[in-house]
Amino acid sequence: MVVIQSYPLAVMMCVLTMLCWGSWANTQKLASKEWKFQLFYWDYCIGVVLLSLIAALTMGSIGSVGRSFIPDLKQATGAAMSFAFLGGIVFNLANILLVAAIDIAGMSVAFPIGIGIALVEGVVINYILKPQGNPFLLFAGVAGIAIAIIIDALAYKKLAGGEQKTTGKGIVISVAAGVLMGLFYYLVQRGVATDFIAPEAGKMGPYAAVFIFSIGVFLSSFLWNTIVMAKPFTGEPVPLGDYFKKGNPRLHLIGIVGGAIWGVGMSVNNVAAGTAGPAISYGLGQGATMVAAFWGVFIWKEFKAAPPQTNKLLTLMFIFYAVGLALLITAKII
Repeated sequence: MVVIQSYPLAVMMCVLTMLCWGSWANTQKLASKEWKFQLFYWDYCIGVVLLSLIAALTMGSIGSVGRSFIPDLKQATGAAMSFAFLGGIVFNLANILLVAAIDIAGMSVAFPIGIGIALVEGVVINYILKPQGNPFLLFAGVAGIAIAIIIDALAYKKLAGGEQKTTGKGIVISVAAGVLMGLFYYLVQRGVATDFIAPEAGKMGPYAAVFIFSIGVFLSSFLWNTIVMAKPFTGEPVPLGDYFKKGNPRLHLIGIVGGAIWGVGMSVNNVAAGTAGPAISYGLGQGATMVAAFWGVFIWKEFKAAPPQTNKLLTLMFIFYAVGLALLITAKII
């Protein structure tokens, strides 16, 4: 399988993760103009599975090091696969909550709060799992990003104005999504080998683990997404028949592309974790918050109605995020 042994290249893969994880929700924004996010989400899950399978059958099946995808799956223990599968279930609930929060409060808020909390929690948990990097720089970077989250919340408070009830619901859902999102990566890593070149027996390589994870995402959608369709956070229940009645090839493709974009980020991030360590790899990947905030502020114009002083807060938010991410990168170097 294809592995990464260079730290600079691992950082580049984490930056790609950041771009993918911070950009996939644009497809949900596009689709939401014509149908509910619950309907979009079925196609999103299909996209995640398809991408993980393609990655496993290509990058995970070539090269002269490690175990290729099929042999890797055959030798994996039930415990290893269960951890990756459970990671998919937990992620899926968190992600459905995050998508609901985007629908209610917008990308500029749902991502910084939800993914920001997940970043802080996830870095701490994954560092405990596999301590790699300078802890002072690592947690200083996390602190910088945490400050950016607080600043973003203050900026959105100025924007909310008379929509305080909806804003409060969006923030609560974002927090719940973040707490759960901080756990999924740790669960997946529990089933992943510590050395991709000479992986220990019973554990999986990154490609097999992501594939099992994606199956957990897809199958758990029949529970989580069905519940959210019947009992949505806002609006009327969404009939499953609408997926077939209101869907068209373009809408289905948008959802599948959204899932594939997120899946690219997950696949390369797990490969990069072998060199960067799960704490740094996850932390850099969750810098997606800054990418999503950029989309929300500059492309979707979610703050166009905000008071002028809000721009200063948004500028500070981006500065603290950039500093935090820089500290995370240098944590493995120094």
